Amino acid sequence: MAVEGSTITSRIKNLLRSPSIKLRRSKAGNRRENLSSKVTLEKVLGITVSGGRGLACDPRSGLVAYPAGCVVVLFNPRKHKQHHILNSSRKTITALAFSPDGKYLVTGESGHMPAVRVWDVAECSQVAELQEHKYGVACVAFSPSAKYIVSVGYQHDMIVNVWSWKKNIVVASNKVSSRVTAVSFSEDSSYFVTAGNRHIKFWYLDDSKTSKVNATVPLLGRSGLLGELRNNLFTDVACGRGKKADSTFCITSSGLLCEFSDRRLLDKWVELRTTVAHCISVSHEYIFCGCADGTVRLFNPSNLHFLSTLPRPHALGTDIASITEASAGSTPR
Repeated sequence: MAVEGSTITSRIKNLLRSPSIKLRRSKAGNRRENLSSKVTLEKVLGITVSGGRGLACDPRSGLVAYPAGCVVVLFNPRKHKQHHILNSSRKTITALAFSPDGKYLVTGESGHMPAVRVWDVAECSQVAELQEHKYGVACVAFSPSAKYIVSVGYQHDMIVNVWSWKKNIVVASNKVSSRVTAVSFSEDSSYFVTAGNRHIKFWYLDDSKTSKVNATVPLLGRSGLLGELRNNLFTDVACGRGKKADSTFCITSSGLLCEFSDRRLLDKWVELRTTVAHCISVSHEYIFCGCADGTVRLFNPSNLHFLSTLPRPHALGTDIASITEASAGSTPR
């Protein structure tokens, strides 16, 4: 039996060494190479995540970015053209955000050992890969100075990281026990705010420590004082701008627009008169709130007074691109 087995093995080896087999292999390989050079992604229909974390707008160029599986679509609404960033890891993109100057885009992904990646928008090429999360990245954001990136993991990941992304190091980190849905940086980069299920938390950055120390320092966090709204799901958050830079605005899934003071106290709130609120964006003049009935409602950030309702983009619900583009231009349409 041993002799017979060795004979069969030798025959198979000789067959694999046959010139005809090698020729067929080389032809198949050439065919795949030729096919990949000819086939390019032209257009993507649809989006694979919901909420503000899954869509971003560059206020300078008006370029809109959103994920579709492992692809980031860069859409120019004025020219109605798409460009694409392909995630080489083939992992699903879960969150993204532009840098303040629009030059870079940061993305988070899901799956085992997901990465936070930074892309050059003009070249559609990766310039940084940051790995510390284990299960998935819920949301990402650049600091206004673009020096730091904050990434928040999924609920089971339970980690908030602040990256000095050009050095590829975590400068500050801490744990979070709640499911986080959104993050927003203050105008002066001194803190950022996370929002989620029964969760509003203020995280403070000491730039003097994070710049000089090469090791990761503990990230200081203080919970927002929610009062009677402590059982709400906060779906999105936006730090104030200009005269309201000390305030923080957020919305709840039940349809409330809330304002937190510089002491983290829930100062006031108003009803959006909608069953579900999805997203919020704040400029110097307006607060934009996206609602499930397909409308975007405008409020005055100084007193939370209702100002206007933007026209419905379509009948299926709020087009988050509309709220993002409108807030970038700060002009009601």
